[in-house]
Amino acid sequence: MKSTFHGLETARRAMMTQQYALHTTGHNIANANTPGYTRQRVNFTQTEPYPNVGMNRPMLPGHLGTGVKAGSIQRVREHFLDVQFRNENNKAGYYGAKYESLTRMEGILNEPSEQGLASLIDQFWGAMQDLNGDADDSGARAVARRRAEEIANTFQYLNSSLTTVQDDYKAEIDVTIKAANSLLEQLNNVNKQIRSAEPHGYVPNDLYDEQDRILDQLSQIVDIETKREKSSGQPNNVAEGAVSVFMKLPNGEKLQLIDGTNGEALKKFNEEMDYSEGAFNELTFVDINGNGTDDESIKFDKLARGELKALIEAFGYISADGSTKGTYPEMLTNLNEMALQFATEMNNIHSIGFTLNAVGEPSELGGAFFEFDPANAAATLKVHSDIMGNLNKITAAGVNKDALTTDARAEYETLMKEFPKNYERIRELLSDDGSYRNPDIPKSFSGDGSNALLMSNAKDTLMNFNGQTATIKSFYQSVIGEMAVKTQEAGRMLGSSESLRGNVEFQRQSVSNVSLDEEMTMMIQFQHAYNAAARNITMVDEMLDRIINGMGVVGR
Repeated sequence: MKSTFHGLETARRAMMTQQYALHTTGHNIANANTPGYTRQRVNFTQTEPYPNVGMNRPMLPGHLGTGVKAGSIQRVREHFLDVQFRNENNKAGYYGAKYESLTRMEGILNEPSEQGLASLIDQFWGAMQDLNGDADDSGARAVARRRAEEIANTFQYLNSSLTTVQDDYKAEIDVTIKAANSLLEQLNNVNKQIRSAEPHGYVPNDLYDEQDRILDQLSQIVDIETKREKSSGQPNNVAEGAVSVFMKLPNGEKLQLIDGTNGEALKKFNEEMDYSEGAFNELTFVDINGNGTDDESIKFDKLARGELKALIEAFGYISADGSTKGTYPEMLTNLNEMALQFATEMNNIHSIGFTLNAVGEPSELGGAFFEFDPANAAATLKVHSDIMGNLNKITAAGVNKDALTTDARAEYETLMKEFPKNYERIRELLSDDGSYRNPDIPKSFSGDGSNALLMSNAKDTLMNFNGQTATIKSFYQSVIGEMAVKTQEAGRMLGSSESLRGNVEFQRQSVSNVSLDEEMTMMIQFQHAYNAAARNITMVDEMLDRIINGMGVVGR
């Protein structure tokens, strides 16, 4: 037989459950502006009907409802959208860092512009052309020397600036590694708290939010995959569990960083990066106590995509063939090669010309125009000290062919037609007094600018740049063009990934974000349900009052 107070209990349950819903709505409204917060809802569940099935159950026409209860409080979240968001976030992290490194390089090189290296080299060719027309003029010689100084200073500036930015990327890699390790430790701790709460039937929604916030940030640094681990004990049906995190490798393999079932199985990045050869060599890992593990090391070609990979790519890495590659190392190598070829060609031509002789003094065969360290030409290039001290040391004049013997002249003309020219032999020929017919005949003429013309024409000379045949200008144009194409591609991919990430984030927010309009509507709904349950108690109270105080009083 059912209780007389059945209605009161049913209404009480309704009031308590609506209170739960109102409290949850209040929690949602309070966190409407909290980043990463996921709106929550109360899952209403009917309580067990009366009577239960059994031999001695009372005979009633059917099961009598006993009210409602809050089965669980669950986050409103679509995990499929989380996976999509993190994939796009990872791409945006990679292309964002790559695009930034390339745009910083573009800013340093400053091409095309009047202050760029290409323009300065063109001005140098022009100065040599002018010197050809007025070889005696000290003004033309000063301009030529000044243009050469500008080129040397620009090479040094570019080399210094690119090296500085490269060093900055090394520091940024270290910071990113530490940030990734911090996120892994935080996530491992959140996992521990979740594993402590869930076995008792709790659903720690706020910890799940923290879990997702960390995963979102981590996905920008490296490409990750997650797996939910069910807690032991008696977890609630809507409990989401701790999370295992794997770093996806390009070959399809996965490296586990966090074990959702074991808080001690944390694997972090070794903050002591291997820069043994001045570039990233390999990535190693440490355990939760910071001790090294000897089971995994990752080279660049097996590194997961993300911001970390783009930073290493910018700084430089040791490739599979043992060479140093990367955005900044390759540009520095190209600049060094360009400076080396340019200065070597100028020195060669300059060394077979003759200085401007003072009145009454013989002209001399020239020396080097530039001085530099061949191993690091761009950083050390400068105009030779002899030229800096005396403008007459610029060898604008070529040899007076009439002063050469017949054989020497024939050999000289043959050597000058060869490609590539044997400058060493030409200089040897011109420095030999036996090559000249008469010491009284001038070896060169004041006012002759033929050697300056040769230096000016070097702009069209094909040179060997690490196996690539090109002129100075075309080589530099190809380097700048390749950089521009990479920048354009990175920018396009960044825009695409950011757009997709934004679309997924919009969809995710449309599911998980707090809508104040919706919460206010739900609040009114729960409030009215609460009031109706209270009114139901009043009705039952009046019914009981009739039974207790109104019945059996007939005739009194």
